[in-house]
Amino acid sequence: MSSPEFRVFPTAEATAEAVAAYLAEQLASTPAMRLGLATGNTFVPIYAALVELYKAGGFSFARTESFNLDEYIGLPPGHPASFAAYMQQHLFSQVDLPEGRGHLPGVLGDVAAACTAYEAAISAGGGIDLQLLGIGRNGHIGFNEPGSAFDSRAREVALTASTREANKGDFPPGESVPPAAVTMGIGTILEARQIVLVAIGASKIEALDAAFRQAPSPDCPASALQAHPNVIVFADSAAIPNGV
Repeated sequence: MSSPEFRVFPTAEATAEAVAAYLAEQLASTPAMRLGLATGNTFVPIYAALVELYKAGGFSFARTESFNLDEYIGLPPGHPASFAAYMQQHLFSQVDLPEGRGHLPGVLGDVAAACTAYEAAISAGGGIDLQLLGIGRNGHIGFNEPGSAFDSRAREVALTASTREANKGDFPPGESVPPAAVTMGIGTILEARQIVLVAIGASKIEALDAAFRQAPSPDCPASALQAHPNVIVFADSAAIPNGV
């Protein structure tokens, strides 16, 4: 098993700026990079900082291709809480990523067929070079909830009550978080050449502890990352469990 590299910063803001700077550096050195992208509140300031660095010059998304981790099932096209809308708002519309090169998993029609096609699209270009991840309080990565197999692939998943509760702030008042989503599988994530995991706040202490200080277990999906040889964890000091 491998130990990740931890890069710890005093504040959430400093952590976001460090992640953005690292991504900008990687894009400058590898313009045709294939990125695995994540969503959620953790990544809003990261993408904002990355956009500012892009505007300052030095790198481009013109040869980049991206694949998002997940998307809700059951939201109408253009719903403001969809991850497609999130990516348009926070990144795609503000950089020179060519139209059609920012991919999200399909959630309309035959979902199983869409998942197979998504896996094929990732594989066709040689896989993902750098995968961004957050970590849920229950250790989920993407929407791979506890119990997910470490060799799982893109698929439809039922969301736990805790995950839906954590995400309800993204939805209009009175509107429920969908009970299901499509997620990139843990097996797919582990095939990325490099993984950057971001953890912010004291609420992530237990998840990080289970992910990297305890034996790998499907009870903590993020613990699968112990098998990956190139993981960097960016975290603020509040998120770091004692002894890491």
